[in-house]
Amino acid sequence: MKIFYGVQGTGNGHITRARVMAKELFAAGIDVTFQFTGRPADKYFDMDIFNDYQTRDGLTFNTNKGQVSYLKTALDLKPVSFFRDIRSLDFSGYDLVITDFEPITAWAARQQKKPALGIGHQYAFNFDIPRAGSDFVANRVMKYFAPAERSVGLHWHHFGQPILPPIIETPESPRSIIKEKIIVYLPFEDQNEVVKLLSPYDKFQFHIYCPEVVESNYSHIICNPLSREGFQKDLYDCAGIISNAGFELASEALQLGKKILAKPLRSQMEQISNAAALKELGYGHTMTDLNERSVIEHWLQENHAVHLTYPNVAKLLVQWIQEGMQPMDADYIESIWSSVDVLKVNLS
Repeated sequence: MKIFYGVQGTGNGHITRARVMAKELFAAGIDVTFQFTGRPADKYFDMDIFNDYQTRDGLTFNTNKGQVSYLKTALDLKPVSFFRDIRSLDFSGYDLVITDFEPITAWAARQQKKPALGIGHQYAFNFDIPRAGSDFVANRVMKYFAPAERSVGLHWHHFGQPILPPIIETPESPRSIIKEKIIVYLPFEDQNEVVKLLSPYDKFQFHIYCPEVVESNYSHIICNPLSREGFQKDLYDCAGIISNAGFELASEALQLGKKILAKPLRSQMEQISNAAALKELGYGHTMTDLNERSVIEHWLQENHAVHLTYPNVAKLLVQWIQEGMQPMDADYIESIWSSVDVLKVNLS
């Protein structure tokens, strides 16, 4: 079996999910070509698992100080390059096309009348799940950015809909944590402002990961370049994370039993909806602005977290693909969700 797999590379969440899928696809002996779009080719890191992957410009959203700018996004579009990249793909030798919200792959499949399978969190928004910050533009983007004939939506909870749990690594839970250790991943924010925000809380140790490392003059604030290995090592024994409201990192944090403080990107419907879901489910805390110090102070003193145990969804999906992708009935979906455990964790 031969698969072409397109991945949105603007943030690291889609790539993290693709790493897990790649592991299971290759273990099953499937020939996969990966394509990544949304950032310059030299900005990808820790990509060895994807073998000889391809990169193209694709489409991405412009952000500034924690907010999506649709105007700047529109001005930065390269339509000639985008349509040229669509035409450059040839899926004639592939048995299946998969898109993780990656537009060039999705639109090339549509142009070539090749059925595409969408796998990712964004496809859960095809169903009745918590939704906030929605407007006409956001709804159009969600529907037409990377359309797929068939899709598998992912979320932390099923909400009574035919969606599946997150695709994440399933490591053993840490035996011990460092209560004062906090991971900070706010890549779309001004990092100097992040350092300034955290400077008063010197009883905690903050490990910031960011695309461009800034100087920290505080011993309790450590700034690190993006590194999958380093990030995972710090995430494993920390007590909690402060992050934007991306889906994949929150999924990893829940799987490891970390407390969560999420600050969604303004004007980004998916992240605002994720924050709403975290709050509704009782899985995390949220703030709308970096200057909400009372929220931060309360969260830092929080001694409880939620620990979710998810099954190996990637392996289940690979088996489903190999068996012909028959429609998932309610009993099959229920059998997957029935294996999810939700526990309260005492961090003190």
